[in-house]
Amino acid sequence: MRFNPKKYVLMVLIGILISLIIDVIIPYSQPDHNKLYDFALSIFLTITIWEGNLYLDRRLNEKLAWVKKPIIRLITQLPLCAVFSALIIYLVMFLYNKYVCILKEDFKSILVVSSITIGTLFSIILITIEVSFQFFTNWKTSLTEVEKYKTESVQAQLQDLKNQVNPHFLFNNLSVLSSLVYKDQDKAVDFINQLSKVYRCLLDNRNNELIPLVNELTFINSYNYLLQIRYDKNIVFKLDINDKYLNKLIPPSALQMLIENAIKHNEISNEQPLTIHVFVSENYLVVSNNLQLRSSHEPSSKLGLLNIRDRYKHFTNLPIEITQNEHAFIVKIPLLETE
Repeated sequence: MRFNPKKYVLMVLIGILISLIIDVIIPYSQPDHNKLYDFALSIFLTITIWEGNLYLDRRLNEKLAWVKKPIIRLITQLPLCAVFSALIIYLVMFLYNKYVCILKEDFKSILVVSSITIGTLFSIILITIEVSFQFFTNWKTSLTEVEKYKTESVQAQLQDLKNQVNPHFLFNNLSVLSSLVYKDQDKAVDFINQLSKVYRCLLDNRNNELIPLVNELTFINSYNYLLQIRYDKNIVFKLDINDKYLNKLIPPSALQMLIENAIKHNEISNEQPLTIHVFVSENYLVVSNNLQLRSSHEPSSKLGLLNIRDRYKHFTNLPIEITQNEHAFIVKIPLLETE
């Protein structure tokens, strides 16, 4: 933790103030008694109790966060602070009386009780101020992080749309459509209907951060229809999804981006058909394709995978797993729970 000299100056001043208050409430005079001892004792107690209570506060943050359990945290921390402060004051006063300044018996008990009462009260007030300041600082930080997340989310959505509704994708489908119009008008009508469904899904989900897997699969069925018309039997899709996973959540178009990634980087031909297998394993959605990289492919920028990672990190700490061997390229993305 960073050293804060202003805080320790404040502790010294408060320690002196407490000593003066006790001296006024319980005046004590002894010819050989040095008041500097009292100031030193009070300053030492103030620093020890303050730092000790802050240590307790940090440990409690690990078990009982204010945001999650504020009432339990309050009824736990206040007694702990009071007991800790009282014990420290009693122990230090005992050692002070024994080794520094021996007090008269009738005065000692009054001084100890008063010191514990005043010291504990001050410690509770100070730790309340300190914790409130920390809480306010964390609250401001949280607001900043929320705004940062909103900005990143918008940027991710924009990048996502660029990856989905790009001129290359539209050009390829229009080219297929133009040839179908002359060859098979019925199939051309079906193609237009499926193309409109693809763009309808994109528009419907553009403001959603997560969607049910069943919605994504509906989108993928239309998207795959377009690909099947374009590549015919040269591309094979295998969708093996148990119904119990259909209400799990994923970022919209995440599956489509993984399929598009496989098509972009692999050869697709009669001699080398591309097989894309989509299934669920251990609560992960798995997209696997046989590896047959294009001979003239450019180095991958991995923007699609980075985009998916950036969107996932706002919802879970579970990793996106990417593996590649000489035969296959496999990506696993977590299936998230509904709240």
